[in-house]
Amino acid sequence: MRHLHAIARLLHAVGLALQGWWIIRRRFELMDDARRATEVERWARRMLRVLGIQLLVQGEPPPARTPLLLISNHISWLDILVLHAARHVRFVSKSAVKGWPFIGLMATAAGTLYIERERRRDAMRVVHHMTEALRNGDRLAVFPEGTTSDGRVLLPFHANLLQAAISAGVPVLPAALRFVDAATGQTSFAPRYVDEDTLLSSLWRTLCAPPLLAIVRYGQLQDSHGRDRREWAQSLYADVTALREQAVP
Repeated sequence: MRHLHAIARLLHAVGLALQGWWIIRRRFELMDDARRATEVERWARRMLRVLGIQLLVQGEPPPARTPLLLISNHISWLDILVLHAARHVRFVSKSAVKGWPFIGLMATAAGTLYIERERRRDAMRVVHHMTEALRNGDRLAVFPEGTTSDGRVLLPFHANLLQAAISAGVPVLPAALRFVDAATGQTSFAPRYVDEDTLLSSLWRTLCAPPLLAIVRYGQLQDSHGRDRREWAQSLYADVTALREQAVP
């Protein structure tokens, strides 16, 4: 029965993905940025419900019309969907995501900036584009670990992308993500996406798992003026670690 339920969820998710694809192709060009953001949030919330995931937001989401850089720990491909559902932001993501079926199209439509992590110089290009976007009033989000972790411990934070917030003079908002069993409150590793995991295996585990609760816990805005990005990265690492421990149902 669990597998049958998972198949039903999968078919529903495919249908919703196709609906999202149609909206992007036919309606996005007619919308302004605010309407697009609202549409992305609404679609992300619906997809979470289809996947059997409840959303719990703790703390204050990124303020509307306030340019900032959101940083968070990184567990799964679901993280972007969860953070979009909590409050739309433009993500900085690895270039491989652009080629993922459906996900790549929707990530691009949601304003994602792509970075080629294999090329060290590409970070400079992305920081330049991030700085420009922040100065233009955008809310951006990055995963400073640079890759997913298993959710037990955080990987060291990379400091390079923090330079965009410093150069643009905008604040940084730390946040933490956790996935837990909705019934027991215990951490769930079903959505993990590390090592030998594939997108399909992670998706199937998530679909077969008991109902999940995705917790997003926001911290406090931190001023960027006078910051050293390397020292700030270490401080933010401690902040996100503390937020993750506080992210309980």
